[in-house]
Amino acid sequence: MEKDKRKELIVSAIENGTVIDHIPVGNVLRVLRILGLESTLDPIYLGANLESKKYGQKGIIKVANKYFKPEEINKITLVASTATIIEIKDYNVISKQNAVVPDRISKFVKCFNPNCVTNVEGLESKFDIIDKEDIKLLCHYCEKTTKEADFVFI
Repeated sequence: MEKDKRKELIVSAIENGTVIDHIPVGNVLRVLRILGLESTLDPIYLGANLESKKYGQKGIIKVANKYFKPEEINKITLVASTATIIEIKDYNVISKQNAVVPDRISKFVKCFNPNCVTNVEGLESKFDIIDKEDIKLLCHYCEKTTKEADFVFI
């Protein structure tokens, strides 16, 4: 084999489902967990520490027969703000969107403050996103800041 020939590993295309591409290195398994994909019976393809022209390295998840709801996409953006979400139908790309960190989120992240009314009285959590690059959340109720490393998804 010639030295200048590229070696490539071909991963099966999915007929229907979603590809989450450009996941930051180290967050592939976290994205898998926050989406609850570890219990799915459909095929899932994972790639980590893959070469990326844009980011140096990246991760990727391909999930057959699954399309994500807006709330699930918001979860992805909190831990993978560089992600691209690609929907596939009949082996064709039907939509492709870059992750967009929302201004506000509710319901799916627990407040870091154990004394917050959301943790004591069970109110629905609500946050303003005050830093979209380093992803920091400001609780609507107690005004405590939660950084990405401390996110607990509910």
